[in-house]
Amino acid sequence: MNFSSKDINQIKSHGLTVDTVNKQIEKFKTGFPFVDIVKPASNTDGVKKLSDADCQKYINIYNEYQQSHKIVKFVPASGAATRMFKDLFDFLSSNVPNKTSLTTTMNIKQFAFWDDLKQYLPRNATDMNIVDCLVTDSGLNYGNMPKALIAFHKYPEYAKTPVEEHLSEGFQYAKSSDGVHIHFTISPEHKHGFETLLNRIVPQYESKYGVKYNVTLSEQKSSTDTIAMNMDDTVFRNDDGTLLFRPAGHGALLANLADIDADLIFIKNIDNISTESLRGDTVKYKQALGGLLVVLQKQIFDFINAIDANTADVTKIHEFIINNLGIKLNAPLSLNEYRDILNRPLRICGVVKNTGEPGGGPFWVRGGDGVVRLQIVESSQISPDAKDIMKTSEYFNPVDLVCGMKDVHGNKFDLEKYVDDDTGFISEKSKNGLALRAMERPGLWNGAMAKWNTVLVDVPASTFTPVKVVTDLLNRAHQ
Repeated sequence: MNFSSKDINQIKSHGLTVDTVNKQIEKFKTGFPFVDIVKPASNTDGVKKLSDADCQKYINIYNEYQQSHKIVKFVPASGAATRMFKDLFDFLSSNVPNKTSLTTTMNIKQFAFWDDLKQYLPRNATDMNIVDCLVTDSGLNYGNMPKALIAFHKYPEYAKTPVEEHLSEGFQYAKSSDGVHIHFTISPEHKHGFETLLNRIVPQYESKYGVKYNVTLSEQKSSTDTIAMNMDDTVFRNDDGTLLFRPAGHGALLANLADIDADLIFIKNIDNISTESLRGDTVKYKQALGGLLVVLQKQIFDFINAIDANTADVTKIHEFIINNLGIKLNAPLSLNEYRDILNRPLRICGVVKNTGEPGGGPFWVRGGDGVVRLQIVESSQISPDAKDIMKTSEYFNPVDLVCGMKDVHGNKFDLEKYVDDDTGFISEKSKNGLALRAMERPGLWNGAMAKWNTVLVDVPASTFTPVKVVTDLLNRAHQ
Protein backbone atom coordinates (compact mmCIF):
# COMPACT_ATOMS: atom_id res chain seq x y z
CA MET A 1 0.00 0.00 0.00
CA ASN A 2 1.16 3.53 -0.71
CA PHE A 3 1.32 5.52 2.52
CA SER A 4 1.62 9.30 2.75
CA SER A 5 4.74 10.85 4.25
CA LYS A 6 2.66 11.64 7.34
CA ASP A 7 1.64 7.96 7.57
CA ILE A 8 5.26 6.84 7.20
CA ASN A 9 6.40 9.15 9.98
CA GLN A 10 3.67 7.79 12.23
CA ILE A 11 4.65 4.19 11.41
CA LYS A 12 8.32 4.89 12.16
CA SER A 13 7.51 6.72 15.40
CA HIS A 14 5.58 3.62 16.46
CA GLY A 15 8.75 1.54 16.08
CA LEU A 16 7.42 -0.21 12.97
CA THR A 17 8.49 -0.26 9.33
CA VAL A 18 6.36 0.23 6.22
CA ASP A 19 7.29 -3.29 5.11
CA THR A 20 6.06 -4.74 8.42
CA VAL A 21 2.75 -2.88 8.19
CA ASN A 22 2.26 -3.97 4.57
CA LYS A 23 2.81 -7.59 5.64
CA GLN A 24 0.17 -7.10 8.33
CA ILE A 25 -2.26 -5.72 5.76
CA GLU A 26 -1.62 -8.72 3.52
CA LYS A 27 -2.32 -11.02 6.47
CA PHE A 28 -5.73 -9.37 6.92
CA LYS A 29 -6.52 -10.32 3.33
CA THR A 30 -5.19 -13.88 3.38
CA GLY A 31 -6.01 -14.75 7.00
CA PHE A 32 -4.19 -17.28 9.18
CA PRO A 33 -4.29 -20.99 8.37
CA PHE A 34 -5.88 -23.30 10.91
CA VAL A 35 -3.52 -25.67 12.68
CA ASP A 36 -3.28 -29.25 11.45
CA ILE A 37 -4.18 -31.16 14.61
CA VAL A 38 -3.27 -34.84 14.61
CA LYS A 39 -4.71 -35.70 18.04
CA PRO A 40 -4.88 -34.41 21.62
CA ALA A 41 -1.92 -35.04 23.91
CA SER A 42 -2.71 -37.66 26.55
CA ASN A 43 -1.14 -39.22 29.62
CA THR A 44 -0.07 -42.14 27.43
CA ASP A 45 1.16 -40.00 24.55
CA GLY A 46 2.76 -36.66 25.28
CA VAL A 47 1.95 -35.82 28.91
CA LYS A 48 4.32 -36.93 31.67
CA LYS A 49 2.94 -37.89 35.06
CA LEU A 50 5.30 -37.45 38.02
CA SER A 51 5.23 -39.76 41.03
CA ASP A 52 5.86 -38.39 44.52
CA ALA A 53 9.37 -39.83 44.29
CA ASP A 54 9.90 -38.08 40.94
CA CYS A 55 8.71 -34.79 42.41
CA GLN A 56 11.03 -35.01 45.38
CA LYS A 57 14.00 -35.89 43.17
CA TYR A 58 13.37 -32.92 40.89
CA ILE A 59 12.68 -30.59 43.83
CA ASN A 60 16.08 -31.46 45.33
CA ILE A 61 17.77 -30.82 41.99
CA TYR A 62 15.97 -27.51 41.58
CA ASN A 63 16.79 -26.35 45.13
CA GLU A 64 20.48 -26.89 44.41
CA TYR A 65 20.19 -25.12 41.04
CA GLN A 66 18.65 -22.06 42.71
CA GLN A 67 21.83 -21.42 44.67
CA SER A 68 23.89 -20.56 41.60
CA HIS A 69 21.46 -19.42 38.90
CA LYS A 70 19.17 -16.48 38.32
CA ILE A 71 15.45 -17.27 38.56
CA VAL A 72 12.76 -14.81 37.46
CA LYS A 73 8.99 -14.98 37.87
CA PHE A 74 7.28 -13.40 34.82
CA VAL A 75 3.67 -12.32 35.39
CA PRO A 76 1.52 -10.94 32.53
CA ALA A 77 -0.51 -8.34 34.45
CA SER A 78 -1.57 -5.74 31.90
CA GLY A 79 -5.10 -7.03 31.44
CA ALA A 80 -7.94 -4.83 32.66
CA ALA A 81 -10.68 -6.34 34.79
CA THR A 82 -13.38 -5.27 32.32
CA ARG A 83 -14.30 -8.86 31.39
CA MET A 84 -14.25 -9.87 35.06
CA PHE A 85 -17.06 -7.39 35.73
CA LYS A 86 -18.84 -7.59 32.34
CA ASP A 87 -22.05 -9.05 33.79
CA LEU A 88 -22.15 -6.34 36.44
CA PHE A 89 -21.87 -3.64 33.79
CA ASP A 90 -24.68 -5.38 31.90
CA PHE A 91 -26.81 -5.16 35.04
CA LEU A 92 -26.06 -1.44 35.40
CA SER A 93 -26.98 -0.67 31.82
CA SER A 94 -30.11 -2.84 31.63
CA ASN A 95 -31.32 -2.75 35.25
CA VAL A 96 -32.03 -6.46 34.75
CA PRO A 97 -30.35 -8.71 37.34
CA ASN A 98 -28.33 -11.65 36.05
CA LYS A 99 -26.78 -14.66 37.75
CA THR A 100 -23.46 -12.91 38.39
CA SER A 101 -25.01 -9.72 39.76
CA LEU A 102 -27.33 -11.67 42.08
CA THR A 103 -24.54 -13.93 43.36
CA THR A 104 -22.26 -10.93 43.89
CA THR A 105 -24.74 -8.81 45.83
CA MET A 106 -26.05 -11.72 47.91
CA ASN A 107 -22.51 -12.59 49.01
CA ILE A 108 -20.97 -9.12 48.96
CA LYS A 109 -19.65 -9.32 52.54
CA GLN A 110 -17.61 -12.43 51.69
CA PHE A 111 -15.42 -10.56 49.21
CA ALA A 112 -12.03 -9.26 50.29
CA PHE A 113 -12.93 -5.80 48.99
CA TRP A 114 -16.02 -5.46 51.22
CA ASP A 115 -14.36 -3.30 53.87
CA ASP A 116 -13.21 -0.85 51.20
CA LEU A 117 -16.50 -0.93 49.32
CA LYS A 118 -18.83 -0.32 52.26
CA GLN A 119 -17.32 3.11 52.84
CA TYR A 120 -18.93 4.28 49.60
CA LEU A 121 -22.37 2.76 50.12
CA PRO A 122 -25.41 4.73 51.28
CA ARG A 123 -27.48 3.42 54.17
CA ASN A 124 -29.91 0.74 52.97
CA ALA A 125 -27.92 0.31 49.75
CA THR A 126 -29.70 -1.41 46.86
CA ASP A 127 -28.11 -3.99 44.59
CA MET A 128 -27.70 -1.23 42.03
CA ASN A 129 -25.86 0.93 44.59
CA ILE A 130 -23.52 -1.95 45.44
CA VAL A 131 -22.65 -2.76 41.84
CA ASP A 132 -22.30 0.90 40.86
CA CYS A 133 -19.89 1.61 43.72
CA LEU A 134 -17.93 -1.54 42.96
CA VAL A 135 -17.24 -1.09 39.25
CA THR A 136 -17.51 2.66 38.53
CA ASP A 137 -15.78 5.79 39.75
CA SER A 138 -18.69 6.31 42.14
CA GLY A 139 -16.67 4.05 44.41
CA LEU A 140 -13.81 1.58 43.95
CA ASN A 141 -13.85 1.87 40.13
CA TYR A 142 -12.75 -1.78 39.84
CA GLY A 143 -14.23 -2.08 36.36
CA ASN A 144 -11.54 0.27 35.09
CA MET A 145 -8.62 -1.21 36.99
CA PRO A 146 -6.31 -4.16 36.24
CA LYS A 147 -6.97 -7.41 38.07
CA ALA A 148 -3.52 -7.02 39.63
CA LEU A 149 -4.63 -4.13 41.85
CA ILE A 150 -7.97 -5.53 43.03
CA ALA A 151 -8.38 -6.92 46.54
CA PHE A 152 -8.58 -10.69 45.95
CA HIS A 153 -8.01 -12.34 49.33
CA LYS A 154 -9.00 -11.47 52.89
CA TYR A 155 -6.45 -12.01 55.67
CA PRO A 156 -6.67 -11.09 59.37
CA GLU A 157 -4.35 -8.13 58.85
CA TYR A 158 -5.80 -6.76 55.58
CA ALA A 159 -7.01 -7.70 52.09
CA LYS A 160 -4.32 -8.61 49.56
CA THR A 161 -4.08 -8.00 45.84
CA PRO A 162 -2.72 -10.50 43.30
CA VAL A 163 0.50 -8.46 43.15
CA GLU A 164 1.11 -9.11 46.85
CA GLU A 165 0.26 -12.79 46.50
CA HIS A 166 2.73 -13.18 43.63
CA LEU A 167 5.43 -11.59 45.80
CA SER A 168 4.68 -14.13 48.51
CA GLU A 169 4.52 -17.04 46.07
CA GLY A 170 7.72 -15.88 44.37
CA PHE A 171 9.60 -16.23 47.63
CA GLN A 172 8.30 -19.77 48.01
CA TYR A 173 9.71 -21.18 44.76
CA ALA A 174 11.42 -18.51 42.62
CA LYS A 175 14.18 -17.32 44.93
CA SER A 176 17.72 -16.90 43.59
CA SER A 177 20.86 -16.61 45.70
CA ASP A 178 20.63 -12.81 45.47
CA GLY A 179 16.92 -12.52 46.25
CA VAL A 180 13.54 -12.76 44.55
CA HIS A 181 13.20 -11.42 40.99
CA ILE A 182 9.66 -10.75 39.76
CA HIS A 183 8.63 -9.02 36.54
CA PHE A 184 5.13 -7.70 35.85
CA THR A 185 3.99 -6.58 32.40
CA ILE A 186 1.60 -3.66 32.79
CA SER A 187 -0.44 -1.11 30.86
CA PRO A 188 0.95 2.44 30.89
CA GLU A 189 -2.24 3.91 32.33
CA HIS A 190 -1.86 1.73 35.43
CA LYS A 191 1.85 2.26 36.01
CA HIS A 192 1.31 4.75 38.82
CA GLY A 193 -1.02 2.34 40.64
CA PHE A 194 1.54 -0.46 40.46
CA GLU A 195 4.39 1.75 41.61
CA THR A 196 2.37 3.14 44.51
CA LEU A 197 1.45 -0.35 45.71
CA LEU A 198 4.96 -1.76 45.26
CA ASN A 199 6.60 1.17 47.08
CA ARG A 200 4.38 0.38 50.05
CA ILE A 201 4.51 -3.41 50.17
CA VAL A 202 7.97 -4.44 48.95
CA PRO A 203 9.71 -3.24 52.14
CA GLN A 204 7.11 -5.16 54.16
CA TYR A 205 7.79 -8.41 52.30
CA GLU A 206 11.54 -7.93 52.47
CA SER A 207 11.23 -7.58 56.23
CA LYS A 208 8.81 -10.51 56.51
CA TYR A 209 10.94 -12.98 54.57
CA GLY A 210 14.39 -11.54 55.19
CA VAL A 211 15.14 -11.41 51.48
CA LYS A 212 15.80 -8.75 48.84
CA TYR A 213 13.11 -8.25 46.19
CA ASN A 214 13.91 -7.01 42.70
CA VAL A 215 10.52 -6.15 41.17
CA THR A 216 10.54 -4.75 37.64
CA LEU A 217 7.79 -3.51 35.33
CA SER A 218 7.52 -3.27 31.57
CA GLU A 219 4.89 -2.14 29.11
CA GLN A 220 3.93 -3.87 25.89
CA LYS A 221 6.15 -2.41 23.17
CA SER A 222 4.45 -0.23 20.58
CA SER A 223 6.63 -1.90 17.93
CA THR A 224 4.56 -5.07 18.46
CA ASP A 225 1.25 -3.32 17.71
CA THR A 226 -0.71 -4.14 14.58
CA ILE A 227 -2.60 -1.87 12.24
CA ALA A 228 -6.41 -1.84 12.32
CA MET A 229 -8.48 -2.28 9.19
CA ASN A 230 -12.00 -1.39 8.09
CA MET A 231 -14.40 -4.20 7.31
CA ASP A 232 -13.69 -3.71 3.56
CA ASP A 233 -9.92 -4.22 4.13
CA THR A 234 -8.99 -0.56 3.80
CA VAL A 235 -6.90 0.90 6.61
CA PHE A 236 -8.88 2.27 9.55
CA ARG A 237 -8.20 5.91 10.32
CA ASN A 238 -8.94 7.97 13.41
CA ASP A 239 -11.04 11.12 13.20
CA ASP A 240 -7.88 13.17 12.68
CA GLY A 241 -6.80 11.00 9.73
CA THR A 242 -4.05 9.13 11.54
CA LEU A 243 -3.66 5.37 11.34
CA LEU A 244 -4.98 3.27 14.22
CA PHE A 245 -2.59 0.76 15.79
CA ARG A 246 -3.74 -1.72 18.42
CA PRO A 247 -1.94 -3.93 20.97
CA ALA A 248 -1.60 -7.37 19.40
CA GLY A 249 -2.57 -9.62 22.32
CA HIS A 250 -0.42 -11.50 24.80
CA GLY A 251 1.83 -12.81 22.03
CA ALA A 252 3.33 -9.33 21.82
CA LEU A 253 4.80 -9.91 25.29
CA LEU A 254 7.48 -12.13 23.73
CA ALA A 255 9.62 -9.00 23.34
CA ASN A 256 9.25 -8.26 27.06
CA LEU A 257 10.18 -11.84 27.91
CA ALA A 258 13.21 -11.67 25.62
CA ASP A 259 14.51 -8.59 27.44
CA ILE A 260 14.86 -10.48 30.72
CA ASP A 261 18.27 -11.87 31.57
CA ALA A 262 17.69 -15.09 33.51
CA ASP A 263 18.66 -18.74 33.41
CA LEU A 264 15.17 -19.94 34.23
CA ILE A 265 11.85 -18.09 34.04
CA PHE A 266 8.49 -19.11 35.53
CA ILE A 267 5.45 -17.74 33.67
CA LYS A 268 2.10 -17.49 35.43
CA ASN A 269 -0.95 -15.28 34.81
CA ILE A 270 -1.77 -12.56 37.33
CA ASP A 271 -5.20 -13.96 38.29
CA ASN A 272 -4.06 -17.58 38.77
CA ILE A 273 -3.11 -17.19 42.43
CA SER A 274 -4.59 -18.79 45.54
CA THR A 275 -4.39 -17.88 49.21
CA GLU A 276 -1.21 -18.80 51.09
CA SER A 277 -2.80 -21.70 52.99
CA LEU A 278 -3.83 -23.48 49.77
CA ARG A 279 -0.58 -23.06 47.88
CA GLY A 280 1.16 -26.32 48.80
CA ASP A 281 0.62 -28.15 45.50
CA THR A 282 1.56 -25.08 43.50
CA VAL A 283 4.91 -24.67 45.26
CA LYS A 284 5.66 -28.40 45.09
CA TYR A 285 4.97 -28.70 41.38
CA LYS A 286 6.64 -25.44 40.41
CA GLN A 287 9.85 -26.66 42.03
CA ALA A 288 9.45 -30.11 40.46
CA LEU A 289 8.92 -28.65 36.98
CA GLY A 290 11.97 -26.47 37.51
CA GLY A 291 14.04 -29.52 38.47
CA LEU A 292 12.81 -31.47 35.45
CA LEU A 293 13.87 -28.60 33.20
CA VAL A 294 17.34 -28.58 34.78
CA VAL A 295 17.74 -32.34 34.19
CA LEU A 296 16.56 -32.21 30.56
CA GLN A 297 18.59 -29.10 29.81
CA LYS A 298 21.78 -30.74 31.11
CA GLN A 299 21.18 -33.77 28.90
CA ILE A 300 20.56 -31.49 25.91
CA PHE A 301 23.78 -29.59 26.56
CA ASP A 302 25.72 -32.85 26.91
CA PHE A 303 24.38 -34.04 23.55
CA ILE A 304 25.25 -30.74 21.85
CA ASN A 305 28.78 -30.85 23.25
CA ALA A 306 29.11 -34.44 22.04
CA ILE A 307 27.93 -33.45 18.56
CA ASP A 308 30.43 -30.59 18.47
CA ALA A 309 33.20 -32.96 19.62
CA ASN A 310 32.14 -35.57 17.04
CA THR A 311 31.56 -38.15 19.80
CA ALA A 312 27.74 -38.24 19.68
CA ASP A 313 25.68 -41.40 20.01
CA VAL A 314 23.11 -40.71 17.31
CA THR A 315 20.74 -43.45 18.44
CA LYS A 316 20.55 -42.05 21.98
CA ILE A 317 19.93 -38.53 20.69
CA HIS A 318 17.18 -39.73 18.35
CA GLU A 319 15.43 -41.62 21.16
CA PHE A 320 15.86 -38.74 23.64
CA ILE A 321 14.18 -36.28 21.29
CA ILE A 322 11.21 -38.60 20.67
CA ASN A 323 10.78 -39.55 24.33
CA ASN A 324 11.38 -36.15 25.93
CA LEU A 325 11.07 -33.16 23.59
CA GLY A 326 7.61 -33.60 22.08
CA ILE A 327 8.71 -34.34 18.53
CA LYS A 328 7.73 -37.45 16.53
CA LEU A 329 10.79 -38.22 14.41
CA ASN A 330 10.70 -40.97 11.80
CA ALA A 331 13.86 -41.42 9.74
CA PRO A 332 17.30 -40.66 11.23
CA LEU A 333 18.58 -37.10 10.74
CA SER A 334 21.98 -35.59 10.12
CA LEU A 335 24.04 -34.44 13.10
CA ASN A 336 23.42 -30.81 12.14
CA GLU A 337 19.66 -31.45 12.09
CA TYR A 338 19.78 -33.08 15.51
CA ARG A 339 21.82 -30.16 16.83
CA ASP A 340 19.30 -27.67 15.45
CA ILE A 341 16.46 -29.46 17.25
CA LEU A 342 18.36 -29.61 20.54
CA ASN A 343 19.64 -26.02 20.40
CA ARG A 344 16.34 -24.27 21.14
CA PRO A 345 14.59 -22.68 24.11
CA LEU A 346 13.07 -25.31 26.38
CA ARG A 347 9.73 -25.04 28.15
CA ILE A 348 8.06 -27.32 30.66
CA CYS A 349 4.29 -26.79 30.61
CA GLY A 350 2.09 -27.89 33.47
CA VAL A 351 -1.30 -29.04 32.17
CA VAL A 352 -4.44 -29.87 34.16
CA LYS A 353 -7.26 -32.29 33.42
CA ASN A 354 -9.88 -30.76 31.15
CA THR A 355 -13.03 -29.93 33.12
CA GLY A 356 -14.70 -27.86 30.42
CA GLU A 357 -12.81 -24.59 30.96
CA PRO A 358 -12.79 -22.38 27.85
CA GLY A 359 -9.39 -21.94 26.25
CA GLY A 360 -6.51 -23.85 24.76
CA GLY A 361 -5.04 -27.25 25.30
CA PRO A 362 -2.09 -29.45 24.36
CA PHE A 363 -2.21 -31.26 21.02
CA TRP A 364 0.02 -33.10 18.60
CA VAL A 365 0.21 -30.77 15.59
CA ARG A 366 1.65 -31.32 12.12
CA GLY A 367 3.74 -28.32 11.08
CA GLY A 368 4.42 -26.96 7.62
CA ASP A 369 7.56 -29.12 7.50
CA GLY A 370 5.46 -32.24 8.01
CA VAL A 371 6.90 -32.93 11.47
CA VAL A 372 4.43 -33.66 14.29
CA ARG A 373 5.17 -31.73 17.50
CA LEU A 374 3.51 -30.98 20.81
CA GLN A 375 1.86 -27.55 20.83
CA ILE A 376 -0.45 -25.50 23.02
CA VAL A 377 -3.37 -24.65 20.74
CA GLU A 378 -6.05 -22.01 21.30
CA SER A 379 -9.63 -22.57 20.13
CA SER A 380 -9.29 -19.70 17.62
CA GLN A 381 -6.58 -21.71 15.80
CA ILE A 382 -8.89 -24.66 15.16
CA SER A 383 -11.08 -24.97 12.09
CA PRO A 384 -14.82 -24.60 12.87
CA ASP A 385 -15.50 -28.09 11.53
CA ALA A 386 -12.88 -29.52 13.93
CA LYS A 387 -14.04 -27.74 17.10
CA ASP A 388 -15.28 -30.98 18.63
CA ILE A 389 -11.68 -32.06 19.08
CA MET A 390 -11.40 -29.56 21.94
CA LYS A 391 -14.00 -31.60 23.81
CA THR A 392 -11.97 -34.79 23.40
CA SER A 393 -8.82 -33.29 24.89
CA GLU A 394 -7.84 -34.80 28.25
CA TYR A 395 -5.97 -31.66 29.25
CA PHE A 396 -6.33 -27.90 29.46
CA ASN A 397 -3.60 -25.25 29.30
CA PRO A 398 -3.47 -23.29 32.58
CA VAL A 399 -0.44 -21.17 31.53
CA ASP A 400 1.96 -22.81 33.95
CA LEU A 401 5.36 -22.59 32.27
CA VAL A 402 9.00 -22.98 33.25
CA CYS A 403 11.39 -21.77 30.57
CA GLY A 404 15.07 -22.40 29.89
CA MET A 405 16.26 -19.20 28.24
CA LYS A 406 19.96 -19.79 27.53
CA ASP A 407 21.96 -22.03 25.21
CA VAL A 408 24.83 -24.40 25.91
CA HIS A 409 27.25 -21.46 26.01
CA GLY A 410 25.13 -19.41 28.42
CA ASN A 411 23.89 -16.98 25.77
CA LYS A 412 20.26 -15.84 25.57
CA PHE A 413 18.27 -17.36 22.72
CA ASP A 414 16.88 -14.97 20.11
CA LEU A 415 13.23 -15.79 20.82
CA GLU A 416 11.95 -14.26 17.57
CA LYS A 417 13.60 -17.13 15.66
CA TYR A 418 11.22 -19.63 17.25
CA VAL A 419 7.90 -17.94 16.42
CA ASP A 420 5.40 -19.40 13.98
CA ASP A 421 4.22 -16.29 12.13
CA ASP A 422 1.43 -18.27 10.51
CA THR A 423 -0.41 -18.48 13.82
CA GLY A 424 -2.69 -15.74 15.09
CA PHE A 425 -6.19 -14.63 14.26
CA ILE A 426 -8.34 -11.77 13.01
CA SER A 427 -11.14 -10.48 15.22
CA GLU A 428 -13.87 -7.85 14.97
CA LYS A 429 -13.63 -4.86 17.31
CA SER A 430 -14.93 -1.29 17.31
CA LYS A 431 -13.66 2.24 17.85
CA ASN A 432 -16.03 5.12 18.57
CA GLY A 433 -18.92 2.99 17.39
CA LEU A 434 -17.26 2.03 14.10
CA ALA A 435 -16.59 -1.64 13.34
CA LEU A 436 -13.03 -2.63 12.56
CA ARG A 437 -10.87 -5.71 12.08
CA ALA A 438 -7.98 -6.31 14.48
CA MET A 439 -5.07 -8.74 14.36
CA GLU A 440 -3.66 -10.76 17.24
CA ARG A 441 -0.04 -11.84 16.93
CA PRO A 442 0.96 -15.44 17.70
CA GLY A 443 0.08 -16.05 21.36
CA LEU A 444 2.87 -16.14 23.91
CA TRP A 445 2.37 -19.80 24.84
CA ASN A 446 1.16 -21.09 21.47
CA GLY A 447 2.44 -19.54 18.23
CA ALA A 448 5.14 -17.39 19.81
CA MET A 449 6.71 -20.52 21.34
CA ALA A 450 5.76 -22.91 18.54
CA LYS A 451 9.35 -23.84 17.71
CA TRP A 452 10.51 -24.27 21.30
CA ASN A 453 11.18 -27.74 22.66
CA THR A 454 8.04 -28.56 24.64
CA VAL A 455 7.52 -30.92 27.57
CA LEU A 456 4.07 -31.42 29.10
CA VAL A 457 3.54 -32.50 32.70
CA ASP A 458 0.29 -33.40 34.46
CA VAL A 459 -0.21 -31.04 37.44
CA PRO A 460 -3.05 -31.05 40.01
CA ALA A 461 -6.18 -28.98 39.41
CA SER A 462 -5.46 -27.26 42.73
CA THR A 463 -2.61 -25.37 41.00
CA PHE A 464 -5.11 -23.70 38.65
CA THR A 465 -7.29 -21.08 40.36
CA PRO A 466 -8.05 -18.36 37.80
CA VAL A 467 -10.46 -15.48 38.33
CA LYS A 468 -12.34 -14.93 35.08
CA VAL A 469 -15.49 -13.42 36.61
CA VAL A 470 -15.89 -11.67 39.95
CA THR A 471 -17.83 -14.57 41.50
CA ASP A 472 -14.79 -16.82 41.07
CA LEU A 473 -13.46 -14.99 44.15
CA LEU A 474 -16.07 -16.90 46.16
CA ASN A 475 -14.39 -20.22 45.31
CA ARG A 476 -12.50 -22.00 48.07
CA ALA A 477 -9.09 -21.14 46.61
CA HIS A 478 -9.80 -17.43 47.17
CA GLN A 479 -11.56 -17.52 50.53
